[in-house]
Parts: sequence; C-alpha cells; structure tokens
Amino acid sequence: MNEGLLMKSARGIFEVVITPVQPAEGAASDAPGRMLLAKTFHGDLTGTASGEMLAVMSPERSGAYVALDRVHGVIDGREGAFALVHRGLMDRGAQELLITIVPGSGAGELAGIAGVFHLTIADGVHHYDLEYSLPTP
Repeated sequence: MNEGLLMKSARGIFEVVITPVQPAEGAASDAPGRMLLAKTFHGDLTGTASGEMLAVMSPERSGAYVALDRVHGVIDGREGAFALVHRGLMDRGAQELLITIVPGSGAGELAGIAGVFHLTIADGVHHYDLEYSLPTP
C-alpha cells in the first residue's frame, strides 16, 4: 500500500451477476469452472465492475477460486478505474478470502489507489468495506 498516505474507508453494498461459461469441447470433467462477473456498487463507491473467475470445489466442501475484475466508478468524488485480484480458499467449509487492489492499476482520478477490499455476505446481500489510500490530487 502507499506508505505515509492516509487510509480511508468506502462502505456499501453491491449486486453481482455470475454467468457460467460452458467448458470447451473436450475439456476434462474436473477442469476449473469459469464464470463471468458483472457487479453494480452502491454506497461510498458507486459504479460497475466486470471480470472473470475460475473455481474448483471438492465434495468435502474444500476448494479455491481466483478472479480479476475491473472497477469503473466514483470514490470520494473522484472518478476512474482500478483492478481487483481475488484469492479465496475453503477447507472443509472454513473460508479464507483476500481481495486487493492491483498495484498500479488505478486510472483517471483514481491513479495511485491502493488498498484491500473486504467482503461480507449477510442475508444474501453483498457488503463491501474498501480500505484505500489515494494520492492528493
């Protein structure tokens, strides 16, 4: 993250549409599943995101997913874009999730953004808390 910059927090909710992509003909039956992501953010971050996810899951409720998505929106009155990278693991139901802003991915007025995206799901609603820093304009 950006050393010496003030960390801020953007909170809100988002909707996500996950569209499975059909495996290529002849793909192994245990190949990772591929999905397209479309998100709409509300709250301190307003905007949209699109991306892709790969996932594997075992019958024992263990598995993993990785994803990349590009966010276009407004935070604290500043408009631009940035990329998120996701790494999720599940070990017999116990979950570990890390979502971070890709270094150097900020564009427009969000150039230089750095931070971590915290995700919680409560009653089927996706909540975010984006801890971020931005250079002074």
